[in-house]
Amino acid sequence: MRSIRAAATGAVTLSLVLAATACGGGSSSGGGSDDSPKTLTYWASNQGASVAVDKQVLQPELDKFQKQTGIKVKLEVVPWSDLLNRILTATTSGQGPDVLNIGNTWSASLQATGALLPWDAKNFAEIGGKDRFADTALGSTGAAGKDPAAVPLYSFAYALYYNKKIFADAGIAKPPATWGELVADGKKIQAEGKSALGAEGSNPSENIHHVFVFAKQHGADFFTAGGKPDFTGPKVVEAVKSYVDLMAKDKVIPTGDAEYAQNQSVSDFAKGRQAMLLWQSAAANLKSQGMSEDAYGIAPVPVISGTPGSGTQVDSAVMGINLAVFKNTHNLDGATRFVRFMTSDAEQKILNTAYSSIPPVKSAQEDAAFATPATAVLKNTLATSAAALPQVASESQFETAVGTAVKDLFADAAAGRTVTTDSVKAALQKAQQQMPAA
Repeated sequence: MRSIRAAATGAVTLSLVLAATACGGGSSSGGGSDDSPKTLTYWASNQGASVAVDKQVLQPELDKFQKQTGIKVKLEVVPWSDLLNRILTATTSGQGPDVLNIGNTWSASLQATGALLPWDAKNFAEIGGKDRFADTALGSTGAAGKDPAAVPLYSFAYALYYNKKIFADAGIAKPPATWGELVADGKKIQAEGKSALGAEGSNPSENIHHVFVFAKQHGADFFTAGGKPDFTGPKVVEAVKSYVDLMAKDKVIPTGDAEYAQNQSVSDFAKGRQAMLLWQSAAANLKSQGMSEDAYGIAPVPVISGTPGSGTQVDSAVMGINLAVFKNTHNLDGATRFVRFMTSDAEQKILNTAYSSIPPVKSAQEDAAFATPATAVLKNTLATSAAALPQVASESQFETAVGTAVKDLFADAAAGRTVTTDSVKAALQKAQQQMPAA
């Protein structure tokens, strides 16, 4: 998932969703799909700097699809702050779209509702085959052993963006490769009167992405092999504390960032007030705010020691957007044709270029547009050092509960309250208690 905007809260619980019958698109009332085979409704997630930017990107492509097929696509761009709740409500009310974007980390949760079309071999054959897609992207499309609940559309990875001039002014020759180096560089940068590292401390989704990576680097997981929440193990606690300590102990994240949840850290970086940013495929976002590509560098997210890779060297979650179809759409043929169009090589190049993302379609990845040095960092991260978030039915609740616990811990740090191993464990214990029963 890409959480460049405010995090989806997931207030509708999965237990409510699981109690519903498998339902979804197909209603022409209340914002649902049109019964006409010449019409589709599409909920797109807000990928650009604004909803207006997304409409500018998408509408010409939808017009192209209509010209090719005669099928009109009614577009609604849904902000991230509303998207998960809108989707969960649609699964219970039956008043959903025909086709929709979902954050890839939600795939297993939404799969468990039974509302989404399974992408079995037959359905994949309709869009050119499953083997067109990168294995890393397919790994975030639903629970293991089940047909995917969605098709990869955009792929993202976290990277470290750094301001070249601020680094040069502080006498720093290269970006940090380890967290120890990042903290040391941060002290030098702060001595020059600049903020070192930004964070969206009040954004649960951003928080969960980072602490998931920190947990991997500490050799920890938030769920057991059987899929049960395990948030209070020593290594998990240590991992979460090490992330919050970037503010609480190391003080390289400003305390004011504890209140950030609307991309303020991205704006701080784009405006030259901050030296470093940990973000997903940020080039298009930074460009939209007037920051030249020459002004910043991009490097892998730091690890504890050594270089990024697998196991404890993981430095990003596999992020992205998947395209899903409500199972009982009245226009399955049109919806399938639309998915085929959106995942075609031509459209993959256009859309992923617009959003500075990586095409999950392997042949599109080979285009020269995705061969820049900055893109190479993201592609290499996805291929060698990224891991999928837990593909469990309670994943969306996990994001909200643990992400909010980290938000509260950042608030403690900002208020001058000491963040201890015990306080982190208590916050994670509270989060675990909020998880639905198996």
